Amino acid sequence: MNRDYDKETKDNSGRKYAYSFDFDVMHPYMIKAFTPFFRRGNALELGCYQGAFTERIAKLFDSVTCIEASEEAITEARKRLQGYDNITYIQSMFENAILNQKYENIFLTHVLEHIDDRVGLLKKIREEWLADDGILFVACPNANAPSRQIAVKMGLIESNTAVTEAERAHGHRITYCMDTLETEIKKSGLQVLHKSGIFFKALANFQWDRLLETDIISQEYLDGCYSLGQQYPELCSSIFCVCKK
Repeated sequence: MNRDYDKETKDNSGRKYAYSFDFDVMHPYMIKAFTPFFRRGNALELGCYQGAFTERIAKLFDSVTCIEASEEAITEARKRLQGYDNITYIQSMFENAILNQKYENIFLTHVLEHIDDRVGLLKKIREEWLADDGILFVACPNANAPSRQIAVKMGLIESNTAVTEAERAHGHRITYCMDTLETEIKKSGLQVLHKSGIFFKALANFQWDRLLETDIISQEYLDGCYSLGQQYPELCSSIFCVCKK
């Protein structure tokens, strides 16, 4: 099926493609959750959007290669990160990308749910791009996040794992819970070293964005939500798996 990746990155009437909550809250806590598993060396980011997460990992690794299907998004990433000389950009669908290199760290964060052949992509990562001792980080929105379960109870979403029309317009193909995510990873031949959740979340992203503009939410509260998420990963905003060959 032909897809317009530039169009998919546009905000629509049902939701934004990305929120301040993603950039200012989730990205730092993703780094915190992933850091114990980092390998020294290079990194591959699959789906860089406009470079917000890229900027964080570019400070942590020797070099970063970014593959992004949206021409508009990768153009914005280049502008944003023009001061970094250790980033290489490739505008391509993942399925078509040919990289003559292996990577110690590969990031697939809030991207797998957009992929048509998800197991096929994971196999390609394992067979072609992941170094023998490398680590793949896979993070996805969580179907069972309390904010989503509340939306179901309100009648806004049909079920926890449903893909809404607004999500579909952004290219979503699936809404994962931990068992479905882990199942697809294992089907690809990858091993799951660690799995957990990132940030306990009972409010929708747009509600968080409004709160973050006030002094109601303190850093201590955010840290508390992150810590609680480690205790109840099934109730987190995102779920993630740390994988190896």
